Amino acid sequence: MSENDAADSFSALPPPAESPLAPTPVRRRGAGGFGWLLLVLILAAAGYGYWRLQNIEQGHEATVQTEASAAQKLRDEVEALRRSADASKNEAQTLRTRLDDTAKVNESLRAQVLGLSERARLSEDAIANLAEKRLSGHDAFLLDEAELLLVLAQERYALFADPAPSLAAYRLADAALAQANDAAFASVRQSIQAEVAALGALETNSPSMAQQSLAQLRDSLAQLPSRQNNEESDKAQPGSRFARIFGQFIRIRRDDDAGGRFGRNDPLLARALLDASLRGAQGALLIRDASRWQQALTTARAQLAHDFDGAAPDVTKAQAALDALAKTAIAPPAPNVLGAALRELRNLRTTHSLQAPPAPEPAKPTLPAQPKGQS
Repeated sequence: MSENDAADSFSALPPPAESPLAPTPVRRRGAGGFGWLLLVLILAAAGYGYWRLQNIEQGHEATVQTEASAAQKLRDEVEALRRSADASKNEAQTLRTRLDDTAKVNESLRAQVLGLSERARLSEDAIANLAEKRLSGHDAFLLDEAELLLVLAQERYALFADPAPSLAAYRLADAALAQANDAAFASVRQSIQAEVAALGALETNSPSMAQQSLAQLRDSLAQLPSRQNNEESDKAQPGSRFARIFGQFIRIRRDDDAGGRFGRNDPLLARALLDASLRGAQGALLIRDASRWQQALTTARAQLAHDFDGAAPDVTKAQAALDALAKTAIAPPAPNVLGAALRELRNLRTTHSLQAPPAPEPAKPTLPAQPKGQS
């Protein structure tokens, strides 16, 4: 407790009552009782003052503790505010850094956009050049493809006399010319259509139908009845009785057609020979050999008439089928218009190559200047 607090405590005590001039005591016992009363009052005042002083000290300590807690709380709040300010400062610095990076990226994007604009302008110029009426690389490629297909179609028919592959090549050539930008080659497409029509007329005799007919004939050989070997009876044969007796065991005759007799005597051999002839006809049909085709069919017709029963319905049907196949032209001559489209295409390409101006050199693209600080 400080001295000021003690002084304040003593100052709060009531002043002692001034005792009047006491008269001369008459009796001693009354003066002693008053003294004890005064002493009790002094002790009570001192106890009250001490109690009051203790209360003041306790209240002062509570106040001091409260103020210290409030001060500590204020210091904590100030420290939190300082940390928040530091964090805000760091965030602001980070935002400034990001803004700088964004500005650099925007500058780079601007340079790229300028470069793309320049490239777009060059692309537009290139497209404008391609739009001119002259042969481009694309058209040249298509014309080369069409010319190659026309050559293949013509040579294929010359080698194999087969209209189907040639028609496929002509259609592919027409599709290639349809993609060309130059309209001057439309007349070539008309010539191709004329040749396609001519080859289509030759495709009526389909080789697949002939192959199917030959296959059916080969499958029906097992059902064809063979011709019976009607030997002359002994009664019709001239000669002695000795010759007739031994003629049952030994016969001597002239053999002008050994193959026919062998076939007639052996039905399996006859069917094998006829099957071989039909196989030869199928091979001739595959290679489009007209002479071998007719030769094989003629041999098959002769074998069928010689070794099998001509009165049987199956044999008659097979003979009619062979006759119909013999009339089929497996290698018709090439049409007169074949090759006209190829000649016209070559003439037009020669004319365009003479008239076409030299192609200008492409412009070199100019790259935009890169911003500073970028590689």
